[in-house]
Amino acid sequence: MNRARIGYGVGALAVLLAASGCGSSAPAAKSAAPAQPAAASSSGTGAPSGAASTPAQDAAGDAAWAKWGLKPLAKTPPPPADKPIKLTRSGAVPVFSEVPTQDKVVFITIDDGAEKDPKFVQMLTDLKVPITMFLTKDIVKNDYAYFKPLQALGNTIQNHTVDHPVMSKIPAAKQKSEICDDQTALTEQYGTAPYLFRPPFGDGANTPTLNTSVQECGPRAIVLWRESMQIHDMQYQSADKKLKNGDIILAHFRGPSELKGESMTSMFGEMLARIQEQGFAVARLDDYIAKPTG
Repeated sequence: MNRARIGYGVGALAVLLAASGCGSSAPAAKSAAPAQPAAASSSGTGAPSGAASTPAQDAAGDAAWAKWGLKPLAKTPPPPADKPIKLTRSGAVPVFSEVPTQDKVVFITIDDGAEKDPKFVQMLTDLKVPITMFLTKDIVKNDYAYFKPLQALGNTIQNHTVDHPVMSKIPAAKQKSEICDDQTALTEQYGTAPYLFRPPFGDGANTPTLNTSVQECGPRAIVLWRESMQIHDMQYQSADKKLKNGDIILAHFRGPSELKGESMTSMFGEMLARIQEQGFAVARLDDYIAKPTG
């Protein structure tokens, strides 16, 4: 059974903060039917012009996986023609932590941009595993260029505030500047306006104040997560500690100082191994979202 958790609710839900740096548990999004726009695009992916929106890692051969000490992931199903998440041009934005789908896929999202390991760029170039990046302006501004090769692989860059505050602890005007200023900087640097937003720590995701701030700055959805990658294993929100169809996984751009000596590539490899062990493919989040037209 699909677990649609797309909501516009404003419930007072606890935010569980953890040592991953951006929070490893998020408040669950309230269940509701996704809004239907008057004319939703089924082809827009938010990828840079010319980027392919096709199963990505299937193009990587066994030798590429072996180079990184990994087994190939399951083959990715074709992107759905009818996108399960449909965004609107205006009004309240949905909050979701998973995608309602029968496809045995999960989605990898990576936050903030603190670690800029060139070996990770090579790893994704070799393996072609799709990711979605939620970048924080003050963390990435010292090297905006690092993320451009990752973007060129078809990985979209999304909004994660200017300096990573706890959003519920700041007034509405500050919330808006955090989102709008990051939106402006990322659009200028990467040529595409972010259409998704993730609040640091998942905090305030279901509050009306944050929802309004997101609307005013341009993103059309708030994205949470179901699992978060630690160093060697994932932290699960489900009691059975298993991945489910459509789960969104949170990771961070992290290096040895935060990963107890492990590298970004080692952490990412461990995450891919956990996904492979459970028989899931990694799909591109943009391929399951219909952005509004106009």
